Amino acid sequence: MDGSGKPVSDGAAQAAYDGPPDYRVVGRHGIFPELTHDEVERFNFLAQMNRHLAARVLPGVKSAFDSRVAPAFKTEHGRDFKDRHEVRRALTKDPYWRLWSALRRSTMEIRQQAGRWATLRQREALADRAKALIGDDQDRLVLDPAMTLPRYIAAIDHHCMPGSYHTEYGAGDVANAANYDSGLFATTGGMLGRYNDGGGQAVVQWVKTNLPDFKPKRILDIGCGLGHNAVPIAQAFPDAEVVAVDVGAPMLRYGLARAKSLGVDNIRFVQANVESLPQFADASFDWVQSTMFLHETSYASMKRIFAESFRLLAPGGFVLHVEQPQYAPTMPLFEQAMRDWDAFYNAEPFWTKMHEIDLDAWMTEAGFPAETILHGGVMAVVDTTLFPAVAEEKGEDYGRKAAWHVVGARKEVV
Repeated sequence: MDGSGKPVSDGAAQAAYDGPPDYRVVGRHGIFPELTHDEVERFNFLAQMNRHLAARVLPGVKSAFDSRVAPAFKTEHGRDFKDRHEVRRALTKDPYWRLWSALRRSTMEIRQQAGRWATLRQREALADRAKALIGDDQDRLVLDPAMTLPRYIAAIDHHCMPGSYHTEYGAGDVANAANYDSGLFATTGGMLGRYNDGGGQAVVQWVKTNLPDFKPKRILDIGCGLGHNAVPIAQAFPDAEVVAVDVGAPMLRYGLARAKSLGVDNIRFVQANVESLPQFADASFDWVQSTMFLHETSYASMKRIFAESFRLLAPGGFVLHVEQPQYAPTMPLFEQAMRDWDAFYNAEPFWTKMHEIDLDAWMTEAGFPAETILHGGVMAVVDTTLFPAVAEEKGEDYGRKAAWHVVGARKEVV
């Protein structure tokens, strides 16, 4: 029946489905956790819920801001907002914003519960699978059990994930990496594609389009996580050696097992703090790369990371950082405040400061000539016969949408 109670004829046109794909189309590489029917449906529910919040609930926050929050502020103060912090504080008093924020936070907590439920119960089996895939190939997995974690990593459960990227529950553990990998579908509504590698695919596409003559032989991916962005780079440049660095041993074990199960043989995973990489010689990489990593480092560490990237880069080489867009003066204060949500409610404390930094100035301070600095935009590259295309997504989830900014520079040839 339709809304009036009348029966709908068999020939009536039905609205085309535009929601997330079914979780069952997610790629099952060799180390992907096994999920039961109910675990799959939890992730399907979360993907649908996140899509609903972004497409149908979030627009109401903007309406509440325009109709209530901004006018009330101007009446009280006799002026408009001066910065995003005033906007955020005013929004937190509005009941509609509170509803949206509580729902968004709840989906993150439920997403972590769903992932941990599925992966912790099989953590020993996952560790065994990782060990079997890695085998005796220790040259491609270099771990440092004595490494001291930076406090800005050790003290935070990123994305509300208990234990973050680095916690180990036993010998050879990969559970938190499996949790992260299996739940990305729910957080993004499938917009990272079959193997959650749409970001890496986008970087490859951007480089091949904008730097067509660039033929790197050695590539460094910093803050690689489980390698889902580094592996597409290794696949696209099969003659290059890719070195993927991270502080989390579970991520690196999982990353190598994942790469090997996908037949990618030109990538090596190294445990290290990317602020200082003395094991690598000066000018030893043609391309230094990060994808959605800078916002998880502290303000103090970022300058050291930029300086170390410059040291490691060979003359004529490129550094490229892919991130959510910076808070430029052209970005509305409402959008800036909404993007700051992750800093206050999703265990991303460095998000807000990182996104206000003048990255161009920091690049030049690290040694890159201002005239070599480059910018661009990328969107996740996916198989659109199964997964939604970011360009066609009508909503903006302020920090979750798989559309990013590229900032980079080229090291001069002396």
